[in-house]
Amino acid sequence: MRISVVIPALNEAACIRRAVASCWNAELDEVLVADGGSTDDTPQLAADSGAQVVHSSRGRAVQQNLGAQHATGEVLLFLHADSWLAPEAGRQVRDCLADAAVQAGAFRQRIESERGLFRILERGNAARARLRGMAYGDQGIFMRREAFESLGGFPHVELMEDLLLMRAFRKLGRLSVLPGPLYVHPRRWEKRGIVRQTLTNWSLVCAEKIGVSPNRLARFYPVHDQ
Repeated sequence: MRISVVIPALNEAACIRRAVASCWNAELDEVLVADGGSTDDTPQLAADSGAQVVHSSRGRAVQQNLGAQHATGEVLLFLHADSWLAPEAGRQVRDCLADAAVQAGAFRQRIESERGLFRILERGNAARARLRGMAYGDQGIFMRREAFESLGGFPHVELMEDLLLMRAFRKLGRLSVLPGPLYVHPRRWEKRGIVRQTLTNWSLVCAEKIGVSPNRLARFYPVHDQ
């Protein structure tokens, strides 16, 4: 079972080497960094770390879909550039997908901070994925290529491409949640505050549910380097 990792990146020079190295340490087969037009050293650092770099227009959905097109694995694992895998991740995915009925999964998180509020967030995110089948991109979504292609890949939206993909996947099967952990940099919460960032996330999800376009909502969710 060949597993390809796709990492969308934009000005991630501070994080990209760790993300790529974690994939090799987890004994995964292929790493593709889909760069969305970085103005820093992200593409070179990714290549120096052993990743294949593909150049894309900006947008996580577009970048991840392009990376998936270039990938050669039967399984696609989508990893955010500010996250990194545990060494056991590859074995966990292969053991999980040894069951032919399993089509996709994600990981439990470990947000890299000792603050107690993060433990609550981690448990809540794991419960959402396990009980509702709604993993988000920062939980390391993986999926058999056939299932991913049957869904048409990530919807071409500027925000919430992960939510929309998972919503569509629920019609195909049940999501597996692996112990991981998948490590996540706390920069989003550190920059804006844990409560404020969490409330922003919930507000955006609620707005999408009542019909607000993800492309419109994207303007309220600045990228990390803004």
